[in-house]
Amino acid sequence: MRRPSSTGPSANKPCSKQPPPPPQHALSPAAPPAAATISAAGPGSSAVPAAAAVISGPGGGGGGGGGGAGPVSPQHHELTSLFECPVCFDYVLPPILQCQAGHLVCNQCRQKLSCCPTCRGALTPSIRNLAMEKVASAVLFPCKYATTACSLTLHHTEKPEHEDICEYRPYSCPCPGASCKWQGSLEAVMSHLMHAHKSITTLQGEDIVFLATDINLPGAVDWVMMQSCFGHHFMLVLEKQEKYEGHQQFFAIVLLIGTRKQAENFAYRLELNGNRRRLTWEATPRSIHDGVAAAIMNSDCLVFDTAIAHLFADNGNLGINVTISTCCP
Repeated sequence: MRRPSSTGPSANKPCSKQPPPPPQHALSPAAPPAAATISAAGPGSSAVPAAAAVISGPGGGGGGGGGGAGPVSPQHHELTSLFECPVCFDYVLPPILQCQAGHLVCNQCRQKLSCCPTCRGALTPSIRNLAMEKVASAVLFPCKYATTACSLTLHHTEKPEHEDICEYRPYSCPCPGASCKWQGSLEAVMSHLMHAHKSITTLQGEDIVFLATDINLPGAVDWVMMQSCFGHHFMLVLEKQEKYEGHQQFFAIVLLIGTRKQAENFAYRLELNGNRRRLTWEATPRSIHDGVAAAIMNSDCLVFDTAIAHLFADNGNLGINVTISTCCP
């Protein structure tokens, strides 16, 4: 069986124009791969700009302690508006603290303020508003992303968890690096990558070879490519960082262009194979909502140092066998 492969460096992070494809070379005796050029990026770091959503009222209604969707009455809208923070316009949720005059501000904004934004009075000592907390426990609040079409309303204890995985949450450009500030819907991610990051190679099939060239380039470098299989697109990233002077580490990971829930339906395997040695990593792909930086921070990826890389490299080129599979329900 022949495995498609992908190779190559580029100059700037996250992606740049790729060089012509190098000649084929075998990563293992059993499967000589075809070769295509993959972009490597230069110095830089991942930066995901925060999206601020201003909520003016509920996007839907529901009964009981759980969430719901549907039209709500003007009275319910007026009630939830009483909980709006005067600074960020998000909701003030328990524990609810007030100034000495009774004005509310959310806990996140309160930490940044020296006085009440409404009356300029002192915010200390902290005064708990137990009455408003009881009211908040009886009210369903709209999702933070109601302005981008989420119609759910939820109990305040359920809001953070839902908003962390809300399908209407804006997606940032998944390419490593800080140069691209694009944000948009999940459906628009692939279109953005195809038009704004044309140097990224896409290979078809669940079993491919990701060949990163010139792994000895100095400084921080990223190699990026796409893999398409099972009706989904996956982003493969190999990132080199200099942890401290003279000590470099490589991080390899697979991200799904999709939600966290969709990512749970897949598994991936990364394998370095050569010189009668083998190094394997298996895991569930992360959603691009999580990003590469979070995986690296938690070491939830294949991690190896320069010495290990050189054991498997061939003339400065490192081949990684990548296999995507579906998980049994």
